[in-house]
Amino acid sequence: MMMEKLYTAEVTATGGRDGHIKSGDGILDLELRKPKELGGQGGATNPEELFAAAWGPCYLGALGSIAEREGVDVSEANVKVLVSFNKDGNAFALSADLDVHIPGISHEEAQALADKAHRTCPYSKATKGNIEVRVTAV
Repeated sequence: MMMEKLYTAEVTATGGRDGHIKSGDGILDLELRKPKELGGQGGATNPEELFAAAWGPCYLGALGSIAEREGVDVSEANVKVLVSFNKDGNAFALSADLDVHIPGISHEEAQALADKAHRTCPYSKATKGNIEVRVTAV
């Protein structure tokens, strides 16, 4: 199936985990620092925070699309995305937890919507089968 590109983001990274990122339009311009928990100095954002920051809004967009088709108001919903950097034998791997809060509906209905959104969110699809992900209605 041929995809049609609708938008392409451009970001240039230098210096690795203790480096810098800048978007092509200059709006994103950030220093990066390895977190203290990983032996770094901290004090700046890191790739895991940026991944979580991008995944959350994308996921809520998918949730909104699903909910609209089902006639459910999710305008007050939020998702806490936790991206973990893990040691996996001699290598490293990411894992993620998405804690989804949808007020005004039952826990079961919220979990069903959360799971449907996870199946349609582009970030969730990109990670499917690649990292361990838990989606929980809270």
